[in-house]
Amino acid sequence: MNYEFIEYQDREMLVIDLANQMAGDLRAALGHEDRVALAVPGGTSPGPVFDHLCAVDLDWSRVDVLLTDERWVPEDHPRSNTALLRERLLVDRAAKARYLPLYADAPEPEGALDALAAPIAAELPLAVVLLGMGADLHTASIFPGADLLEEALSPKAPILLPMRAPGAPEPRITLTAPVLNGALRKHVLIYGDEKRAVLEGARGKPPAEAPINAVLSDAVVHWAA
Repeated sequence: MNYEFIEYQDREMLVIDLANQMAGDLRAALGHEDRVALAVPGGTSPGPVFDHLCAVDLDWSRVDVLLTDERWVPEDHPRSNTALLRERLLVDRAAKARYLPLYADAPEPEGALDALAAPIAAELPLAVVLLGMGADLHTASIFPGADLLEEALSPKAPILLPMRAPGAPEPRITLTAPVLNGALRKHVLIYGDEKRAVLEGARGKPPAEAPINAVLSDAVVHWAA
């Protein structure tokens, strides 16, 4: 699995450098495309990156921002990833970006998939994707043991799939592996010795056991203790 691994002295240096790299990637993509798409994770780790990225001077009005995955809860729910994006990324200069949601007002995600996927399809391939990784080697909401894991990893996967996994209290909706892996630039953010060891231990494992391996080819992994 060929990927670049960058080790940083501390998390602050990582955050600044990663935000700068992503800004450069977006700027380069905007140089030859009318619109570009940026997909990012929720959770607490990327928040500081968003704080820097949102202030970058580029033509945000031509950038579509979407989550790599979302919990199937309303935007005002405390577990919504969308709330984090609105508070920390879609502000400052980046307030001009267009947000493509992964949630609709429906009891289950299955009924909303086509409507949510349509605007994303028009923007593929993704210009830039930022991913995280769990200690179980999941990325986005592609979990080992999830009900639709095989479909999410398939080269013929649709853009979006609903996912239900052990330990996940609500259904998720996720971009699938070929959509994530097809991004022009891929960045993975991990912190701590445990996750570094987990990532190194994943070498050679099939994506069904280590979903992160489905998206690591040619990615840049950013790590700090």
